[in-house]
Amino acid sequence: MAGHGADEHPHGADRLCAAGDRVYSRAVRRGRLPRRDADSVPCLLELALLHPDPDDMDWLVPTSPQEVMTRLLRGVHDEVSASQRRVGSAVEAFEWYAGLGRQIQTVAGAEGTAIRVLDGLARIQAAMDEATQACTTEVLTVQPGGIRREHELSEGLHRALALRGRGVRMRDLYTHVARHGQGLLNYLELMGDTVEARTLDEVVDRLILFDRTVAFVPANTERTVALELRHPALVAYLVTVFERLWRLAIPLTVPLPDTGIEGISHREQSIAALLAEGHQDAVIAERLGISVRTARAHIARLSETLGATSRTQLGVRIAQAGLDGSPRGTAPAAPVRVPGPESPTAR
Repeated sequence: MAGHGADEHPHGADRLCAAGDRVYSRAVRRGRLPRRDADSVPCLLELALLHPDPDDMDWLVPTSPQEVMTRLLRGVHDEVSASQRRVGSAVEAFEWYAGLGRQIQTVAGAEGTAIRVLDGLARIQAAMDEATQACTTEVLTVQPGGIRREHELSEGLHRALALRGRGVRMRDLYTHVARHGQGLLNYLELMGDTVEARTLDEVVDRLILFDRTVAFVPANTERTVALELRHPALVAYLVTVFERLWRLAIPLTVPLPDTGIEGISHREQSIAALLAEGHQDAVIAERLGISVRTARAHIARLSETLGATSRTQLGVRIAQAGLDGSPRGTAPAAPVRVPGPESPTAR
């Protein structure tokens, strides 16, 4: 395999090289292939897409496409979770520094400009209007929660229309649940190609960035206090977080991918992963942007599909079906068929 090292194959399983694509596809179609056929594509062995046949070491067998898909989805989930944890830590740090800033302001009698605390909705709206008027190129937003209510969309409509009139581009991130809101669809139709929207299972808390120079984040759970951030390092960090989430998100114009597990919807897959992490119904609902009642309805349907009669048994079935998000050594070669209530294995 000399001359065919990692430098010639700088890619992951999400985008194979042309040679790797051909060899792996042939291996999947035939079930196995001679080891010598993979000499030119060591990437397939390094990425565990091919592995030795335990019955004959001169042959290689492919990892099933379903298992590769599961690995990729888990990788995306882990990246999003890590980004969310980093943003959460950053917001806590912002609040701590803002507290120090208020002490300095009290002594010096002046308000700093790198981090400004906006106390009250009127002051927040005024600062947002000021940033909108100064914006010339780009607005990036993260909108948590579920379906956007009409009044929430109308509150910022005047700013959005003003930005559109000046040719400012906008990119918005929402949760998958927001796809079901007619108000959002109407808003995007009104804004035309000025706004591009994508969705994720979960997003970080609300974030608005103007021209990559000023950012607004909430400073309390009621969102009646906000932080206006103009420190270049802090703003650059938030831009990086947004871009990472944007890359992982799915365009609103593209349907959500199939889970590959019969009878389990994309939302139920997300709920199963959160249940496996030990979260309560209310936390799951908040993170996915749905009501607690809706979350419990999905959990009930998940229990029925998996043939579980208790939360403990549901946790076991989630792990058995590979829905818990943890690394697993094997995966089925065909879409998973979980036992229904009528199956003997469900009891």
